[in-house]
Amino acid sequence: MKIIDFHCHVAAEMCFPPSFRDGVIDNMAVAMHARGLPARKEHLRRMHDATLQDPLCDQLVKEMDGAGIDEAVLLMPDFTYALKDGTHTIEEIVDHHKVVTDRHPGRFRVLVGVDPRWGADGIALFERAIVEYGFDGMKLYPPCGYRLDDKALYPFYEICAQHRLPVLSHIGATSPALDFEIALPIYVDRPARDFPGVDFVLAHGSVHYPDECAMLCNNRPNVYIDASGYEAPDGVAGLNRFFRRNINHKVLFGTDWPIFRLQGKQAGFVERLTAEGAFPAEMTQADRDLFMWKNAQRLLDKKGTGR
Repeated sequence: MKIIDFHCHVAAEMCFPPSFRDGVIDNMAVAMHARGLPARKEHLRRMHDATLQDPLCDQLVKEMDGAGIDEAVLLMPDFTYALKDGTHTIEEIVDHHKVVTDRHPGRFRVLVGVDPRWGADGIALFERAIVEYGFDGMKLYPPCGYRLDDKALYPFYEICAQHRLPVLSHIGATSPALDFEIALPIYVDRPARDFPGVDFVLAHGSVHYPDECAMLCNNRPNVYIDASGYEAPDGVAGLNRFFRRNINHKVLFGTDWPIFRLQGKQAGFVERLTAEGAFPAEMTQADRDLFMWKNAQRLLDKKGTGR
């Protein structure tokens, strides 16, 4: 079976500021302390940072090969406006993703994140990434402090509409360094109406706010979800329930690599789908193909076909 992973990241410390990583480590420490396990933060930090030592995606490509994943979409969130302790500028991170795609031709697409509060400079950077680097859409991270219906995003949506590119947004919880409340799926409703030619993908939609995400997918022709995060507790069971909502033409496979890297390799995430019963017995092979690659391919193949 062909597989497209619609939700991956470059595993590099340059992409995740220390404050973002510290928030994740705080949650790990609380969970371990509650279970009576030793949880020194310095040890947890070393473990976590060890998952971010693949800046050129060489290990990711090996894991993709082992899992039968043909292609992956690299998502590039822009934390540089909200979190000031990063080591690289957003321009440098964009350029690094071009190095990665050149190194592994045919294996990666890139959705570029630029915080809308960078203003005209951010718009120019995003357009350069699309036009000169040939990147494939936009990645948004509302927990950094903006809503999906913020009018400052509309120039970016215009560029995506012109080039027929998807917009993927994180929704729901993330590192406690950021704002959860602002990352609600309903905020996609207005831009989905205003830009009917742009496909909007709600990341983690089978895990965070699944009822609201399903409602939007059912009723907005250009709203989709990716199922990344099903690795979390109850995630596979939740995905099974989500597949029963009759919107399998709107659901995309994603692993969120390397966020769950401590839980195993990508091959394990793919194998869990069958081994732990993610697919309902009545789910057809055609619907499984939609989930594993055809929905992603359909969105990505629209690139360059617009006005």
